[in-house]
Amino acid sequence: MGKIESKKKQKKNALLQTAFELFTDKGFAKTTISDIVNQAGLAKGTFYLYFKDKYDLRNKLTAYKAGQLFSDAHQSILVHPVNGLENQILYFADFFIESFEKDHELLRFIAKNLSWGIFRTAFEQTVPEESQQFYDYFMEIIKKGSVSCEEPELMLFTIIELVGSTCYNCILFHQPVSMEEYKPFLHQTILQIIRQYTTLPE
Repeated sequence: MGKIESKKKQKKNALLQTAFELFTDKGFAKTTISDIVNQAGLAKGTFYLYFKDKYDLRNKLTAYKAGQLFSDAHQSILVHPVNGLENQILYFADFFIESFEKDHELLRFIAKNLSWGIFRTAFEQTVPEESQQFYDYFMEIIKKGSVSCEEPELMLFTIIELVGSTCYNCILFHQPVSMEEYKPFLHQTILQIIRQYTTLPE
């Protein structure tokens, strides 16, 4: 990456990080584009080089944060290898849970804003190399698991959606129980989802 591209990436990342801080502190509605560029120390015109408006920024920020989380999960399992499709997916689920337990603001933001379109964008447009590595790894473990899965994206989204909504209630509000108490039930549900979406070869 050349110096110009590197500076562009730094500016975009600065806007994303500043927006995350302001959105989680002041709220999306009360945060203006001027607030974001002023705190980031950039000109207002720079904002429009990367984003159409505040809503576009929010969507790309959600994909960016989700992409970072997927990247961190991928790096973690490379350091701590786990065998078997089901065990690997449970590892990812636990990684997301631990990340959300450490960062409640990230949990609130992703749980509130992540949608199917944004979820897919995290594997296509935002931090492409990092998030794509997670996606490629996920697809590879399905192949190595010697199972057939016609809708791997839907299975992945279903599991992440379940983990996100469960974390939101159990971590933030301890409802219906704490995350630690609910985790065994969550694991069983994830295993059922995997088995519903996959079939063994005949």
